Amino acid sequence: MQNKLPTTVSKVTIASLLVALGIIYGDIGTSPLYALRAVIGERPIELNLVYGGVSCIFWTLVCQTTIKYIWLTLQADNDGEGGVFSLYALVRRYGKKLVIPTILGATTLLADGIITPPISVASAIEGLGIVPGFENIIVPGNTITIGIVAAIITLLFFFQRFGTQAIGKLFGPIMTVWFSMIGIVGVHQILIHPDVLAALSPHHAINLLTKYPHGFWLLGAVFLCTTGAEALYSDLGHCGIKNIRITWVFVKICLVTCYLGQAAWLMHQSLPVLQGRNPFFEMMPGWFLLPSIIIATAATIIASQALISGSFTLISEAMNLNFWPRIAVRQPTEMKGQIYIPSINTILWAGCILMILYFKESSHMEAAYGFSITITMMMTTYLLSFFLLYKKKWNKLAVFALLLFFATIETSFFIANVAKIKERWMFLFFELFIFLTMYIWYTARKINNKLIRFVDLGKYTHTIMELSEDQEIPAFCTHLIYLTKANSRHQIEEKIIKSILAKKPKRAQVYWFLHINRTEQPYTLNYDIAELVDDKIIKVTIHVGFRIQPRTELYFKQIVKELVAKQELNLHTRADGSTKYNREPDFKFVVIEKYLSVENELVLKDGLLLNSYFFLKHLGLSDEKAFGLDKSDVVVEQVPLIYQPAQNIPLTRN
Repeated sequence: MQNKLPTTVSKVTIASLLVALGIIYGDIGTSPLYALRAVIGERPIELNLVYGGVSCIFWTLVCQTTIKYIWLTLQADNDGEGGVFSLYALVRRYGKKLVIPTILGATTLLADGIITPPISVASAIEGLGIVPGFENIIVPGNTITIGIVAAIITLLFFFQRFGTQAIGKLFGPIMTVWFSMIGIVGVHQILIHPDVLAALSPHHAINLLTKYPHGFWLLGAVFLCTTGAEALYSDLGHCGIKNIRITWVFVKICLVTCYLGQAAWLMHQSLPVLQGRNPFFEMMPGWFLLPSIIIATAATIIASQALISGSFTLISEAMNLNFWPRIAVRQPTEMKGQIYIPSINTILWAGCILMILYFKESSHMEAAYGFSITITMMMTTYLLSFFLLYKKKWNKLAVFALLLFFATIETSFFIANVAKIKERWMFLFFELFIFLTMYIWYTARKINNKLIRFVDLGKYTHTIMELSEDQEIPAFCTHLIYLTKANSRHQIEEKIIKSILAKKPKRAQVYWFLHINRTEQPYTLNYDIAELVDDKIIKVTIHVGFRIQPRTELYFKQIVKELVAKQELNLHTRADGSTKYNREPDFKFVVIEKYLSVENELVLKDGLLLNSYFFLKHLGLSDEKAFGLDKSDVVVEQVPLIYQPAQNIPLTRN
């Protein structure tokens, strides 16, 4: 069985650079459509506002995106994989209170997947309103515009089930055209009005934040320029650190020139206020306006696709690290790492449509955008400090200084974004649902695991061997396989021993105890064998990376074949466990599930927690489906979970 799947893209080629451009820069790359417009709003256009806004955007891209993510965070690769769960897997042994920051980071990152598609697509489609002939048709917030945006997003989510293998090849070239376009148009405006380059000076940013009326609160709009920075880290495994760092040079130049171009256009148009106009499309040459809108729409669709795919990966990792109930995961194509989760796809689609119907136009969505991803960035910073301190062995003072630096920036953004709560209060319910689901599942699983009693398997080997040879007991199967949580060679759960020996003893030729060990690496896939009794009692540990969906039955069959081929296992029938009457392998998996016993007398908190856990468990996949077992080969047994047994029952005899 293979040891590890390839996880990193280490080589730098034209193709790998195109892949990086197509996958990870969609969100941050389409922010020029709305970021500077959000800063200006309906305020009077003047030098302090425009130059200050562009200066803040430039230095945000330098500090947050370049220094924090491109230089620092990308170093925290888990066998080439990135993202909040990969970072958690790297540092969880170094702190007991890292679970809540991880859940918060994952929750808010997933919430970002609901608002990015609507605001990006709406910003692009609304640009049609300035094309001659469309002025009275495409109006921000009218029924036609809302319908077009909703239709594009609906089609995008519908096609998720088929995968993006074919169309994905176009993502890189399209995003290359997009960045080239915004860069060239920006340079054109800068050449006409080179005085705008003065906006890069940090003193303009300082003046905006300290001297402009209510300037500090404009940080909530400035933050829109870097909302996609987290994707640079989350998609590390698809592109590789070298490809991301090289392409970022090109992307950053294009973004900065585009923002400067918009500022140059604003400062030389004698406009008192924007009045709903978008400087991004206004600075386009008239002959190129329609093509620019088409390119922008394609770029926003790619940005939306990246967020959707990232959400699927996030939930898959959450399941494998026991942060999320087991739900159906499908692989629509042969492309490595591409998955499709129907339930998450439906939730995200419904959320996006509700966002469109509620906010109606992109300028209203800007007021709600940024709060969630700010929290994600703060949690990443906190986890990153543990990585730098314990894994990279940085000096404590240096780590503290960096933590203080980024905490100051991100806390400022957070405070400015808190003002948006009144615009997005209904959105908090979605985030609360995600957070509670992860918290309940993780905490209840810990309680469940604490109640597991392990016994020494060696004490029962003689009894199990005697049972196996006892012809008076009806044969249960040739191979009897139990899924066990015991990672020790000589231990087994007490409930498994009871299942074998109690009530109706299960006689088999070979007893297998199979342990799935979730590793901290993403794509590990190998196994260990320990024969406690030759050809009779065998312990198998399969090491599975946290990004791999287990296919336990398939693994087991392959292990048996390998053992037989190497003559390490002398089966009593044919090599695959079949007989001359039946060529199907003769084996049974036993899955032991727990239910909340009525014998419990739970306090309110534990009662809510455990009842919610079993409710979520009921909604999710069964253990046999989650572990990749066929129903026909599985026996499910129910055992009670007794956490807080009732005491001092007032029962008396008459």
